[in-house]
Parts: sequence; C-alpha cells; structure tokens
Amino acid sequence: MYRTLFFIPHEFAGIPLFGFGWLLGAIVLYAIAITIFSSRDPNRRSELFSTLGMCAIAAVVVAVVFPNVEIRNQAGEPMGMAIRGYGVMMLLGVSAAVGLAIVRARKYGLGSETIMAAAPWLFVLGILGARAFYVIEYRDRFEHESVLQMLRSIVDFTRGGIVVYGSLIGGFVGLVLFCRRHSLPFFRMADIIIPCVFIGLFFGRMGCVMNGCCYGGRCEPSAYSMQFPKGSPVYEDQARSGDLLGLVVDWGDSDKSDSARLGKIVEVVPASLAAEAGVEPGGEVRIQLERPAPEDTDLTLPIDDTSGLGIAMFVDGKTYRWKADQLPQRANSVAPAQLYSSVLGLAMAVMLMVISPWIRREGALMGIGFAGYAVVRFGLESIRSDEPGQFGTGLTISQWVSIFVFVGSIGLLIYLYRRPLKTADPATVTASP
Repeated sequence: MYRTLFFIPHEFAGIPLFGFGWLLGAIVLYAIAITIFSSRDPNRRSELFSTLGMCAIAAVVVAVVFPNVEIRNQAGEPMGMAIRGYGVMMLLGVSAAVGLAIVRARKYGLGSETIMAAAPWLFVLGILGARAFYVIEYRDRFEHESVLQMLRSIVDFTRGGIVVYGSLIGGFVGLVLFCRRHSLPFFRMADIIIPCVFIGLFFGRMGCVMNGCCYGGRCEPSAYSMQFPKGSPVYEDQARSGDLLGLVVDWGDSDKSDSARLGKIVEVVPASLAAEAGVEPGGEVRIQLERPAPEDTDLTLPIDDTSGLGIAMFVDGKTYRWKADQLPQRANSVAPAQLYSSVLGLAMAVMLMVISPWIRREGALMGIGFAGYAVVRFGLESIRSDEPGQFGTGLTISQWVSIFVFVGSIGLLIYLYRRPLKTADPATVTASP
C-alpha cells in the first residue's frame, strides 16, 4: 500500500499555490496572453471564447475546489495537495485507455480526432457517475456538521471512493450524448471503446491496491494473501469489527462505521489480544477507535492519518483499551481481490481485442464485454468483505447490478443477432470537440 506518493506544498515563497495565489495568477496571465495573441490573428478568434471558457473553469477549480481538498495537519493547518497513488493510477488508466482507443478507431474507420473529442465526455461523466454511485451507496459517511464539510468530502475522491459500475453508467450516458451531438454510430463507438474500459480497470484496481480499499475477505496467511498496514481502510475496518483483537462478533445488520453499535461475542481466538485481556464469549460488546491524548499527538501528521488510533472496547460494563503501539502493525490477512480484479480486467481487454475481428455486428462486442464483466464482478464480490448485503439478502449492491447488467447484455445480443446484418460504412468520420 502506498496511499500518498508526495505532497505539493501549500505555499511557495510565502504565497499560497492554491486559492488566490501562484496558480490562479498563472491562469490569469495565460488568459491575458492568449487574448492578445488571438486578437492579432483573425483565424484564431473563433477559438478564443472556448479557450477563455476553459481558463475560467480552471480558475474556479484552483480558487475554490483545491483549497477545500488540501490536506490539513492535526493542528488544522493546510499542508498542501496530496498526490495519491490511487489518483496517479487513475490518470495512467485514462491515458492508456485513450491511447488504445485512438489505435482501435483507425481500424473501425474513425479518426483520432473523434476519440480526442469524446474523451472528455466519457471521463467527466464517468467520474461523476462513479462518485455519485459511491456517495449514494455510502451516504451515511458523508453526513457532516456543515454543508461545506459535506461538499469537501464529496469532491475529494483522490483517496478512493468511486464505483466501477457508476463509471460505466456515467460513461455510457456520456457516449450516448456525444454520439447524438455529432451524429456518430453509437454501437461502432462502443465497440471501439469497450476493451479500453477494461484497460482502465486494470490500472484502477492497481490503484485500489495502493489505496488499500476494495479488499477481499479474511483468509489464512499465504503467498496469495495480503496484509495492509496501519492507516489502511482494511486495518480500520478490522479494528472496528474486533477482528484485529481476535474476536468473532455477531453485529447483526448494524453499520460497521457506527461506533455506538452493539454486538455479541461469538468466539475469542486463543492467544489474541482479547484472549490475553480475559475477554470471554457471550458478552455484549461495543468497540470504538480513539485518538491519542493531545500531548501524545504529532501535530505535523495529516488529519486523516489513522495510524495513531487506539481501540476502546466495552464488554458488559468492563472497559478495555489498547494504544496504537500495543496493536499489530498490520491487519490480518485478506484475499487480494484488487489484484484478481486487475488481472481479470487486463484479460478481458485482451480477449475482446482478440475476438473483435470476428465480430461483424456493431454493438455485439460491447454486449459481450458487459456480460463478461457482470459475471466476473458477481464472482469477485463473493470474496470481498467491504460491502454488506442489500434488500434483505446476502447479495451486495454490485451483485444486484451485475444481474441486471448481465440480463440486459444478453437481451442486447439477442436483439443484435436477430437483426439483418448490415455492411459497416468504412468511411472515416471525425468530430470536433
């Protein structure tokens, strides 16, 4: 796990980089320069408004969004912008997907300009869909004392918190809108892009490994298992559930993030921290994470650093406490669900590219890709333990979505193969941004 690669400092030479500082000044100077340059060249005047519009959007992001997603230390002081491993892998995934799409577009009679014009539509709506899906599914995690804090947590997705199915839905909508605007063949575009989606998934799930999210269920230590360090989501989840202490607890249907939830101790693992403390099965338990005392807190650490948290456990009126240095350095072993998903994403991309020359019906490759992913995702959810069952069943929300996606994909394939086969138009089609 490598959540934070490095920090872009909050200020340089005493002037902030974000907000009303260096970056905003650079954008303003660029806008002035491009305005002067374009006014001298009549051929460039038509592009001026588009460029100034992008500058305005960038200025709002730098002046308003960036200051609200800057990381602060334990003292509440801004530290700068954290460059997360998850975000970097997302960027690599987008770059690789766009590059592959450009190569594939030529084989389908479309120009590279079309892909470059479509990329912002798919990326922006894909990210919005992925984040919206996550926020809706885990809406309790975004309840804050103020609207500003809530909005800040919603827009800060660089540490994870996006759902693949949400990105597929958002990207699908973006592609439909783009194709309608430019009168492009939707199914042909979808067939070009679908293998590229799984290349993006390959990099995205590697980002999950670096972030420590989307992990698998508990398993025995082996060469095929993973152990994440303090500060990782799986470590925190195991601490809240009692697993880190050696407890097997029946929590019922309660939310794992609820510090007031009560559970019943089913089993105490021998030689565990709980066993050494004299905890026995059958008791009613409540577990919460505790920050260290102010005098023991390193104020220079990021405020979201949870590696210094201790555990307080309350069992039938008795209180047990463990400080951070008394807890294991790593979480218990879990199945490497992220690696499985990453490798399977790459395998699906290769498989779709291999069979694409033999698929003569436009849209069929997309249907095969969606159906295949639905099967893969349904199976992967069975080894993950970070999502609860939904609608009174043991199926997670992603498994329910997988069922609908699979049925819809099979229906699409039946529809396509019942239609008369049409000869594809080899003419090159281009679109302007």
